Amino acid sequence: MFSKKYKLTVILMLVMPVLYAQPHYDICIYGGTSAGVVAAYVAKKAGKSVIIIESGKHLGGLSSGGLGYTDIGNKYVVTGIAKDFYRRVGNHYGKFEQWIFEPHVAEDIFKAYIAGAKIDVYYEYRLLSVNKTGNEIKSIVVEPSIAGRDLPHKVISASQFIDCSYEGDLMAKAGVSYTVGREANSMYKETYNGVQLLKGHQFPDFIDPYRIKAEPASGLIWGISQGKLASQGSGDDKVQAYNYRICLTNNAANLIPVKRPEGYDSTRYELLARLIEAQPGKRTLNDYFIWSLMPNQKTDINNRNGFSTDMIGNNYTYPEGSYLLRAKYIADLTEYTKGLLYFFGHDSRVPIALRTQMLQWGYPKDEFLDNDHWSHQPYIREARRMLGKYVMTQANCVGKEKALDGIAMAAYTMDSHNCDRLVVNGMVKNEGNVEVGDFPPYPIAYRALVPKDNECKNLIVPVCLSASHIAYGSIRMEPVFMVLGQVAATAASIAIDEKIAVQKVSYLKINSKIKNDLLLDGREPEQIVDNQSKNVVINGNWKTKAGEAYGPDMLYLDSHGKSDETIRFYPQKIRRGKYQLYCYYPALSLAADTIAIKIFDGRALHREVLLKSKIRIEGQTAGEWVPIGTYLFSGKLKPYVEIDNTGSAGLIPADAILFKPYKK
Repeated sequence: MFSKKYKLTVILMLVMPVLYAQPHYDICIYGGTSAGVVAAYVAKKAGKSVIIIESGKHLGGLSSGGLGYTDIGNKYVVTGIAKDFYRRVGNHYGKFEQWIFEPHVAEDIFKAYIAGAKIDVYYEYRLLSVNKTGNEIKSIVVEPSIAGRDLPHKVISASQFIDCSYEGDLMAKAGVSYTVGREANSMYKETYNGVQLLKGHQFPDFIDPYRIKAEPASGLIWGISQGKLASQGSGDDKVQAYNYRICLTNNAANLIPVKRPEGYDSTRYELLARLIEAQPGKRTLNDYFIWSLMPNQKTDINNRNGFSTDMIGNNYTYPEGSYLLRAKYIADLTEYTKGLLYFFGHDSRVPIALRTQMLQWGYPKDEFLDNDHWSHQPYIREARRMLGKYVMTQANCVGKEKALDGIAMAAYTMDSHNCDRLVVNGMVKNEGNVEVGDFPPYPIAYRALVPKDNECKNLIVPVCLSASHIAYGSIRMEPVFMVLGQVAATAASIAIDEKIAVQKVSYLKINSKIKNDLLLDGREPEQIVDNQSKNVVINGNWKTKAGEAYGPDMLYLDSHGKSDETIRFYPQKIRRGKYQLYCYYPALSLAADTIAIKIFDGRALHREVLLKSKIRIEGQTAGEWVPIGTYLFSGKLKPYVEIDNTGSAGLIPADAILFKPYKK
């Protein structure tokens, strides 16, 4: 007779045939974030069958959810399809590159990648379980993420899996080791991990924490925790605050007024009212928000100072929480944030100057059309972090330790938003904020993207990668996630082709594949000759300046036109044909008004002049690629670009030259 297990299987096959009819994919990507889209596109271009599982309705994660004022760090680290994304954004706005953009523009570009490569996407499905044999994932089961939808579960089998979610759900359900919260400084010999009571995004002294001032028995104001300040650098399970990157507009024709949200509770903002009262000189919205302006009269609003868009201390259970718990948290965060905007525009405790400014803004009619014009993606800054074969730490960020298997680079400040708000010496204080930078780009280890050998051999984790809390705070930027998505897909493709575990994939082979075909179109890649390149010939007393450059540093000249000094940038293995040339211009406060440039195309010498007054540097960057013309390289003699000292008095920067094959 047949066993009970066999009978149950037959019944399930009859009742839910769709469950057993799913095709096998080469690569399954969990999470349609910016990293997920790039990973899927790269995998498909490598000839692999690919599927994306996305729990929501949208692609791009935070990059299409409101974070349009890109956290760049250093453009040097943004390569491949990630760079192509910002070039496509630039094309939309009539520029070479653009790092500041509207949410719908970003999502349209992400959709274009998916549509152009004909990639399967299951929207509104989320992970239910993982079927694993030994250390290999065989398949996953996903369920509808929208309650009440009468749709079957789906079984997705694949050779390789990439977890591109912000939460690391696939990694966790696959039994891979991970951590949540902050390590003690002592664990990795760090300085800025664990508990940190610093000045950034902090309350001024003497803000009373009690509902009735000076009366502890009255209880604490909403938003202040009952805990006590632990010792500096000690570890805990607290998570840095989440928020929304808010898109508003002041274009009256495109504006929906901010209305009183359902469930609005003004007592949530009592602490803000006291902060405003204690700061009579602060009367602009930028005193309480990072109010970044975007194209077409829109914003990307972020947290600033003591009380703002970060809902501090309410998210500790989110990383490991059930889908229901997470949904409740996101609903609460949404209500808090919309209430904050309403408070600034309508509460009598807010000075009239601030209320008047706030009332000029509203939700844009042309953004987030299916979500009441509100972002579909909260900023999940940090959730789970894998404990992989290698853990990135503060030592990597500041250059004291270098990953020898580097497959990408990061460069952003070690950045943690506040993790707690509590009473310290009778005053309200935020705890956990860290912003420490001034270090050059550094490599990210391939081993930080893969689990330990015995845990899973066919999973790569480019978003919730293996890093300490404070190192993750430097790595966790959207452009870097996109670069890591390309790395993950390249590695997964190699693992399939060579029939090996992801841990056995050569990082050198990953780098070679990406370098030789950055855009996966088989065409000659562009060349960037940085000042540190061996193809740079220096004549004269050029000095080195670290920071605010393309890459680790720049060269500059300070002779004020008194001598004949030059620097030449030679491309390597240049082909005959047309090239568009760009000079990277780093902003220097004492830079010359004009910079003379010579371009030798192999036959003739051409001259260009950069005018400081016409160079506009936007966003979180200290430099810009400036076009210096399109030239036909003859291939006879070696071409070059030369910066000399015949410009006006002032500092002459020389940082990098881009040789881009001309494309009509």
